[in-house]
Amino acid sequence: MSKFNILTKYILMIQSDNIGKWIVDKVNDGTLEHPIQMPFVGYSKMVESFQEVLYKFCDEHPEFDHTRYGETLESNNIEWSTESMKAADVSILDEKCVIALLIGASRAERFCDGALLNFFESGCILRWLERLKSIDDGLEFYGEQETK
Repeated sequence: MSKFNILTKYILMIQSDNIGKWIVDKVNDGTLEHPIQMPFVGYSKMVESFQEVLYKFCDEHPEFDHTRYGETLESNNIEWSTESMKAADVSILDEKCVIALLIGASRAERFCDGALLNFFESGCILRWLERLKSIDDGLEFYGEQETK
């Protein structure tokens, strides 16, 4: 079995899932009796499952040092920001950095509602998982070339 199969099995699921949507309170009027609930993202069961599996994978693979994802990103000249992470050329990144991107995206949700939704909808999570699959398959991508 491939090292990353537990994560890469989500590739097909992501492609056919609705991921999540913003929930905005349009019912309550803001009075004391009916306070308005702050908007939030309601994630699909697939996204919730993916996050659980990602953290389980990281717990079982301490070599990825997932609690230091920020340092891993920094050592690859990637800032822990949406723009920098989305712009990263994943085709040249090693498995540790790809795991750091996945953890960074997951952790971003704790600080900014909808951050993870943005990473899913922009295709980043899918690209990062596809990179892990290519590593599992023994394919290394460097720019336009593919070597085995």
